[in-house]
Amino acid sequence: MERRFVLGFAAVALLSVALAGCGFFGFRGGEPREAWRAQASAACMRSGLVQPSAFVRPRRAVDGPGICGADRAFVMTAALGGRVAFSTAATLDCPMVVSTERWFSQTVQPAALQYFGQPVVEVGIAGSYACRGRNGSSKGPLSEHAFANALDVSSFTLADGRSVTVEGGWWGTVEEGRFLRAVHRGACERFTTVIGPEGDSAHRDHLHLDLARHVRKNTYRYCR
Repeated sequence: MERRFVLGFAAVALLSVALAGCGFFGFRGGEPREAWRAQASAACMRSGLVQPSAFVRPRRAVDGPGICGADRAFVMTAALGGRVAFSTAATLDCPMVVSTERWFSQTVQPAALQYFGQPVVEVGIAGSYACRGRNGSSKGPLSEHAFANALDVSSFTLADGRSVTVEGGWWGTVEEGRFLRAVHRGACERFTTVIGPEGDSAHRDHLHLDLARHVRKNTYRYCR
């Protein structure tokens, strides 16, 4: 009886440690990762749109715990061939790398030149891959961060060293507000989910960007 109790206690302890490392969501027994995720990753790789470089390095698949992870993950340390440095490395699935690059080239840099007359040279990364629920919650569905399918951006640093933060600039100077709203609008054209300071209190200090599929045909975009 004593040995059985010890073994049972040890099992509970190990489970508690595992759950603490990723949250309860990563261990939903037997629930598969949605098939579209692997399909989107494979199609992205076949397209050749992501080429490994010093700033976008392939890494082994992120597999678990539970259903968390991504099949074709990259570690991204800068965009636009190194011209826009990341404050911290971001682990992103292949389609997110493509959309992030396009956002910087087609929206962020043109907006920076329009409103500040100079380019963005660094971006503050507030989050990428993390096995957790939405908004860090321990209840409800998993976040797209749990599949390396999301990126949080908190600031933009210009060539002259000026930093435009999402939290301070959204209701800051006229040019900062216009710039941030422009990059927010542009993000809505390249990502399926975009949430900023006016979306909810959890996003008052960053822009959340992801490629979630809200409906089966992937025709709906959530932009707030």
